Amino acid sequence: MQFPLQSFNAVSAANPWTYVLFGLIGFAFGFTLEMSGFGNSTKLAAQFYFKELTVLKVMFTAIVTAMVLTFGAAGLGILDFSLVWVNHTYIASGIVGGLIMGVGFIVGGFCPTTSLASASTGKIDGMMFMLGGFVGAFLFGETEQYFTQWYNNAGFYGRLTLDQVFGLPVGVVVLLVVLMALFMFWGAEQLERLIGKKDMSHEPRLRLFGAGALFVGAVAVVLIGQPSLESRYAKVTFTRTVNAQEVSYSADDMLANRLVFVSPAEAFKAEYNQSMNPIYLDVRSEADYNLYHIENAVNVPLAHISEVIPTLLSEPAANSVFILISNDETAAVQAWKILVASSVPNVYVLEGGVNNWISFFAEDDPALQPNPLAGDDQLKYTFPAALGARYESCSPSPIEYENLTYDARIVLQLKRDKSGGGCG
Repeated sequence: MQFPLQSFNAVSAANPWTYVLFGLIGFAFGFTLEMSGFGNSTKLAAQFYFKELTVLKVMFTAIVTAMVLTFGAAGLGILDFSLVWVNHTYIASGIVGGLIMGVGFIVGGFCPTTSLASASTGKIDGMMFMLGGFVGAFLFGETEQYFTQWYNNAGFYGRLTLDQVFGLPVGVVVLLVVLMALFMFWGAEQLERLIGKKDMSHEPRLRLFGAGALFVGAVAVVLIGQPSLESRYAKVTFTRTVNAQEVSYSADDMLANRLVFVSPAEAFKAEYNQSMNPIYLDVRSEADYNLYHIENAVNVPLAHISEVIPTLLSEPAANSVFILISNDETAAVQAWKILVASSVPNVYVLEGGVNNWISFFAEDDPALQPNPLAGDDQLKYTFPAALGARYESCSPSPIEYENLTYDARIVLQLKRDKSGGGCG
């Protein structure tokens, strides 16, 4: 589920057949586009006049087939969907970009990918459209600085999927999308028959079997369901090097061997370690957080930890390390289990929590007095005021603690990279 830190290039170099697979996939994709007529601008543009809807049928066939196979594999435990890159949702810039591309598609008869298919077969219009795309990309790069804040922030929702939007089980969403696609296929054929005067009697019957297979597959996804957090947690494994040997640990083994607990010294030093980007997640209640918290820590109460998982999975920095903080360790360990089961990489727990941090960095602070009545995972100190991160020990001096030593626990894990997709 998680892998030692190394580049994807190194993985590909060690497995040269990967490049052959990439080549075969690219060939199959290009062959399918050309075979479907996607290199013909006249045929592509005809879809906007409802005369020739091959583009809609081919694209939606690809979408629903990939959806059924993806979530079917996830339901069977073959694929971890959390590790699949989902393009971020940008509503405002998505609408503007969609309008620009749509107009260009109607006028030019191509989208970027179909223009490549056309150009590869020697068609002049495809070559000119492709050239225009390169010029547009260049101009975008040269002017991006003037509107980067808008298109990156207006309507940004991060990793967002339809099941999250509508609050429905994944299988139900798959079934609804497949039913919608089948209805659109039927409607497209009626439009081609009525407006395009197309003779549908010669259409292959195989398409009916394909539609039936898609429906059956979607129903199977509903019945199979998706793995629970508990079942995903049970499958989590980590790799560590022990005496020059690669050793695999289960998640429970990592906890039992204290391999996920970072000392206050290591958590503090991580802030000044240029090889990593520490993100401190305080899973305590808002009241405890307001009393005292480590500087730069973000308050995400345990009850809401699942809500931030899409954001954590979308974290752009490959070297980000998430350090979970509770008063002791109880709540942080629960949050750790949820995050690792959801495939969030590089998650650790602050050893001893805030109480241990205070005893380490604020031992001589007269304002913080021990509270002997504190229970499990409660603050073991009393505070004169709710100053949040304004106590001196919340942000220790890097000069004063320059020579701290500790047993390092943080081992950066490989973060999956994003990938492109879609017609563009």
